Amino acid sequence: MNQQLIAERLNISRATVSRCFTNHPGINPVTRARVFQLAAEIGYVHLQMRTPRSKRKKDVKRIFGVLICSAEEEYYRTDYQNPSEQILAGVADCAHLSGAEVEVHLIDPKHCALDDPAFLRIEKLCNRWDGLLLVYPFPDTVLDHLAPRIPLVSLVEQFDHTGIDCVDVDHYKGISSVVEHLAEHGHRKIGFFTRRYEVEASWSYRRYASFMEAMVRLRLPVAVEDIVNVFPSREGDDESSIDYAAERTRAGVTAWVCAADHQAYNLIRGLEKRGIRVPKDVSVTGFDGIEAPEDCPKLSTVVIPFREIGTTGTQRLVERASKRFGSAQHVLIDCRLRPGATIGPAK
Repeated sequence: MNQQLIAERLNISRATVSRCFTNHPGINPVTRARVFQLAAEIGYVHLQMRTPRSKRKKDVKRIFGVLICSAEEEYYRTDYQNPSEQILAGVADCAHLSGAEVEVHLIDPKHCALDDPAFLRIEKLCNRWDGLLLVYPFPDTVLDHLAPRIPLVSLVEQFDHTGIDCVDVDHYKGISSVVEHLAEHGHRKIGFFTRRYEVEASWSYRRYASFMEAMVRLRLPVAVEDIVNVFPSREGDDESSIDYAAERTRAGVTAWVCAADHQAYNLIRGLEKRGIRVPKDVSVTGFDGIEAPEDCPKLSTVVIPFREIGTTGTQRLVERASKRFGSAQHVLIDCRLRPGATIGPAK
């Protein structure tokens, strides 16, 4: 595992890889993020990062860890754009400006038990980290274990846990703009669609709560039958959920608000296979702003400024590392609606 291997896989020079790990000012933040991602994938750790924190000199740069809770097959899938790349670009950019090093690690949700070897390896790494960024949801047991030991900042996920700072998107503003846009196109029977995850995705619930609030504010009725995979509504796996959404579409639902873009693209594909056309028969919206797959239309969605979230979260972690026991903060970043080709007039 060396820098030459990283250079060859990314088709860049060995010098560029080296400069990424030394935070050279001339390196593009996206390139630096790609290098960090691949280094995490193959298990490479830069030599300067291998000295325990207790033995480092005072003038040595801080080291921040980044843990991404995702299964490898999900994280490295190529049919959808991965928002983590932009998050890491913002993290790397801010870390460079702050004179800090960054080390990225992927941890499978199945290996988040405190006695799992994969988690025990991460726990040892905490001894040399000055702070930790968490990307995507983590189990409460992990938060309870790490929070007293190291400054934590969560990105794109808000945890109801004392002492953890969070930087996330304004879910309510984003969902409200979607519902208002659908109402302007004559939609009155609107459903909410999400999926089940191995680690409870509270971001999905926040978008559902925002959906309900926006519908009530606009005096639009909501039927529990038109809510998919949020308690107490119907819950199921991906295929059965799409079957149910198709059934509810034939029963009169004219638009589906999806909690995330990848859910929306899966739903569009599934409805098309079942003879329901988007947007002619039903409208579909998302939330993220990722690029559309080649076989799908451009999605009407809410664009999340992932890079800004990465930058803001790293800035906050720098502050937390300096002032360990200050009050925790929850920062919500603005977002915007991006109309696409998946919304049409209500039938």
